[in-house]
Amino acid sequence: MRLSNSLGSAVLLSTALVATLAAAGCKKNKEGGGGSGGSIALLLPESQTTRYESADRPFFEAKFKQLCPGVEIVYSNANQVAADQQQQAEAGIARGAKVLVLDPVDGDAAGAIVKSAKAKNIPVISYDRLIKGGANPDFYVSFDNERVGKLQAQALLEKLTSGGNAKPKITMINGSPTDNNATLFKNGAHSVLDGKVDIVKEDAAANWKPEEAQQLMEQFITAVGKDGFDGAYCANDGTAGGAIAAMKAAGIDPKTRPITGQDAEVAAVQRILSGEQYMTVYKAIQPEAEKTAELACALFKGEKPSADSKVNNGTIDVPSVLLTPIAVTATGGGTTKSVADTIVKDKFYGPDTVAKICKGYEPVCQTASIK
Repeated sequence: MRLSNSLGSAVLLSTALVATLAAAGCKKNKEGGGGSGGSIALLLPESQTTRYESADRPFFEAKFKQLCPGVEIVYSNANQVAADQQQQAEAGIARGAKVLVLDPVDGDAAGAIVKSAKAKNIPVISYDRLIKGGANPDFYVSFDNERVGKLQAQALLEKLTSGGNAKPKITMINGSPTDNNATLFKNGAHSVLDGKVDIVKEDAAANWKPEEAQQLMEQFITAVGKDGFDGAYCANDGTAGGAIAAMKAAGIDPKTRPITGQDAEVAAVQRILSGEQYMTVYKAIQPEAEKTAELACALFKGEKPSADSKVNNGTIDVPSVLLTPIAVTATGGGTTKSVADTIVKDKFYGPDTVAKICKGYEPVCQTASIK
């Protein structure tokens, strides 16, 4: 695939299948009010990863309402079920939405959603995850996801080899195979790790669930033994949490095994500060969501926004905006930055970011200069 930087696009919704929307778990957000009328659809993939409900949705909605007051946002979360997302999208199209912002559960399956939308001249923005499946979304807004995997792997490799271990042994728990981003994370990580570490066990958490990662790590420990690995690559913070739970249950101190993550979830940052998780990848979701809202509003108004970057989805070069991820450890160093200089500085969790991180973790916050 080809990566670059710029913009993204959007699609659909209006007035018929209310029953279908309800059945598919679609929630209506009417805070946009009357005014110009009309609607767009925001379709997110799951709630297992906390970012979607706590960051992506509110940041998108706030910016869109500012730019397009009076336009209704019809929101749906598919809870990791591709068939439900298909129903939600079809219901949105039937309701007459003029733009669809789609973060796909399954990038290939979501191609059918784009084709249905395009048949009615509804633009689609591929949000965070790339839509494939022979489709031609109008825009793609995300992060450089191969770089995410590279950052995770570089941080892990630096930590493992800093003590003189020339060929460390690691386990790998990748993300859902139906998520194109997970494939990119994996590819990026392997590009750094292959030939430099011994990957003793590798598998994928089918639905990004911590309990799946916990079961996989339990199986890994059974297969290679408590001392059979030096560190663990986990694709995100949820899977890292599951792997850490399995280590603790097996009597392994996670502070002795560097573990990667991604998404900068509060619980993960607390684990990082206390030494149980080595790093996370911080992705500033607010600019991602706000850029998408700008594109969605422009498309709703019938404007023709442009992009100066492109990502190939196997069918077309999709006009794209790719933001820059950051590797974060407790106090920074090497290829990583500190929690204080990134997540805290940006007030990632809102004005009470420090309180959310440090409640019950005051001593480690002080050590990490978080105040």
